Amino acid sequence: MNRKYKSLLPAITFVVLSGLQLCGLTASAQGPGPGQRIPLPPIPLKGDTTHTLSTRFTLASAAKKSPDAKGFIQRWLVLEPVKKDIVRNNIFTDNYLRTAFSTDNFSSDYTTIPKNGETVKVGNQDLKWYALDSKAFNVNLYHFTYALNKPRYGVLVWLVTVIDSPEEIKNVRMAAGCNSGSMWWLNGQEALLLSGDRDMIADNGTSARLTLKKGKNIIRGAVINGPGMANFCVRFLDEKGSPVKNLGISYE
Repeated sequence: MNRKYKSLLPAITFVVLSGLQLCGLTASAQGPGPGQRIPLPPIPLKGDTTHTLSTRFTLASAAKKSPDAKGFIQRWLVLEPVKKDIVRNNIFTDNYLRTAFSTDNFSSDYTTIPKNGETVKVGNQDLKWYALDSKAFNVNLYHFTYALNKPRYGVLVWLVTVIDSPEEIKNVRMAAGCNSGSMWWLNGQEALLLSGDRDMIADNGTSARLTLKKGKNIIRGAVINGPGMANFCVRFLDEKGSPVKNLGISYE
């Protein structure tokens, strides 16, 4: 290669690169080719400053309510959060949860059904019950506490619902998911304990085989969380692992 050609290389390189950039800009201006998606501009998130329950819930009524299409229970009595000093979620061992749920308990009778709008005392806190239907398959307790202007982190939330079964159903399993720890009872008996720092995954834990008796069955739950989102989901699965949907759900 002669010296004259070598001296022209930088200029040739510049021209080629400039041409490629120009082609790219032109192609971009003309729009995408077949099968390509138009890139969307980023959409800024708008914070919900309304603090209303209607964003994620509807007030429960006396109207008949059944599980959703996948068997999830959406109607619950939800107690305002018990404030807890929790800085991390890896402390939720079995022993910690049992102690916390026993200490900060609104009633030692696990078959009691609170009244919608009733106020109960837990420790030195006066807390109110709300009968709600979740608009999603899960119950988002973070949005519940936000809507009420209550603490969103470091909380323990009690839950109660009444399941009406048209017949006795044996060998069902209670399946639950939560963020972060929780415990569940059926008709006064412990059914399921989910310890540790968990994400809310459907059917993250399942109980031993249970029997839903004909008529009313009472579910009580307690969900505890430190930092992060708090929510849960619950349903029953039959012997084949299919969701049990032929149930009524009420709050009384």
